[in-house]
Amino acid sequence: MADIKKNQNRDELFRTIYKIATDLVHAGHVSEWDFKSYVLGTMFYRYISENFAAYINVGEHAAGNTDFDYAKMSDEEAESAREGLVQEKGFFILPSELFCNVRTRADMDENLNETLERVFNHIESSAASGEAENDFAGLFDDFDVNSKSIGETVAKRNKVLAELLNGVEKMPLFSTDGINPDLFGDAYEYLMGMYAANAGKKGGQYFTPADVSELLARLGTIGKTRINKVYDPACGSGSLLLKVEKVLGKDNIEQGFFGQEIDLTTYNLCRINMFLHNIDFDKFSIVREDTLLSPQHWDDQPFELIVSNPPFSVPWEGDKNPLLINDIRFSPAGVLAPASKGDMAFIMHSLSWLANNGAAAIVCFPGIMYRSGAEQKIRKYLVDNNFVDAIIQLPSNLFLNVTISVDIMLLKKNKTDNAVLFVDASKEFVKVTKNNRLSDDNIRRIVSAVAERKDEQHFARLVPNDEVGSKQNNYNLSVSTYVEQEDTREKIDIVKLNAEIAEIVAREQKLREEIERIIWEIEGVDSNGTAG
Repeated sequence: MADIKKNQNRDELFRTIYKIATDLVHAGHVSEWDFKSYVLGTMFYRYISENFAAYINVGEHAAGNTDFDYAKMSDEEAESAREGLVQEKGFFILPSELFCNVRTRADMDENLNETLERVFNHIESSAASGEAENDFAGLFDDFDVNSKSIGETVAKRNKVLAELLNGVEKMPLFSTDGINPDLFGDAYEYLMGMYAANAGKKGGQYFTPADVSELLARLGTIGKTRINKVYDPACGSGSLLLKVEKVLGKDNIEQGFFGQEIDLTTYNLCRINMFLHNIDFDKFSIVREDTLLSPQHWDDQPFELIVSNPPFSVPWEGDKNPLLINDIRFSPAGVLAPASKGDMAFIMHSLSWLANNGAAAIVCFPGIMYRSGAEQKIRKYLVDNNFVDAIIQLPSNLFLNVTISVDIMLLKKNKTDNAVLFVDASKEFVKVTKNNRLSDDNIRRIVSAVAERKDEQHFARLVPNDEVGSKQNNYNLSVSTYVEQEDTREKIDIVKLNAEIAEIVAREQKLREEIERIIWEIEGVDSNGTAG
């Protein structure tokens, strides 16, 4: 019954979001993908406002002040608690600048754009010089209250902003216990999926479908219930990191969530996503830098789990910069990934950041599994040193705007055998609208195959490293090289077929004779050919 109620609440939330989002898009002239920054930014503003007020209210109610409501407190009174609250929560919001109070005044506020800009600046600056400074800095950069894309005049922009506040206020984001981080997180994922689906490549490149995210998380945690921390070197909006939280539970990720992202918009979205999933500022570290050229977290303890969907065939300096061969991440392979294709550079980076007892599950463009040159030499390094645990071929059309079948490479540093498991999961999917999806059963079958590491005809094969590196295979890691495709063509019984053909020929001969007899009768000719 609880699950049914939960699903009903989620469906109601999604219906509300869809209506609000589409109404807001039509109200302005900004693209759906860009407009999501306004919707998600407002959701974040509401969340941290209510989270902050609830934190204070709970403390006061526990102390016996049951009528206390921080939202009704004066700014002057609240200021006295600023320092302590910044230390505890990482940020501070004045009562007058809470979402609920700004929204109440929004329709009558002729300077709503200025009000919101001031509030956002105050929230970000409140975290300055504290432990949460890096987590809050620039969070609202994509929320441009003065953009002409939401209105040609100040009055029109303020109207859209007021509708935005009112719309987000209507979202059913609460349970009977108050703020529900799961509902905020569900709303975030729904919006990201909706906008990415309608926004073409620009949107889709940042979004890993939830089913693929779960598969990566489960592959990387086989046999584990706790890890030290999780890392994504190209974290996008953070969906992969947070899927691990759903699979293991937040308390079983001891040191938290770490990621690096080069794009400003998605860097901000990732940090917002952390907060909306109730991940405190001291449990995540998301950094905006070029992972391949300016890696962060290098001085941290290696990561027990790495999950990633790095950009396919992204250009980088690579072999055009010979100094990079001295980088401790790339030097072990003795060669750099091509400048035109940075895929293998992400693989080597992840391997370098991986703990000895860890696993890295990485979505890969299929070309890196068989192309020659530098990529082949890197594959040789990976196989010869027994780092490749499994290669899984996924079904086609799983990703938005990507119709081809992609692969997952699973890396480990301490394997129990000297072999690579190849899994052909290309037929493990269910059809949903325009895209394919991995069902729970599909995910379970793939994970079970990787865990068991046994041969299964037409599905999985455990291949010794020396066979992968043989003259015939030459370090080709394509699943089709090792897993025989099932012959689904109809089996033909030749003997039976010949008998059927002979029967048909006989019937044809009899039919000809009958036709001739009828013609003779019509023409008055007897069966001997003599005229009557």
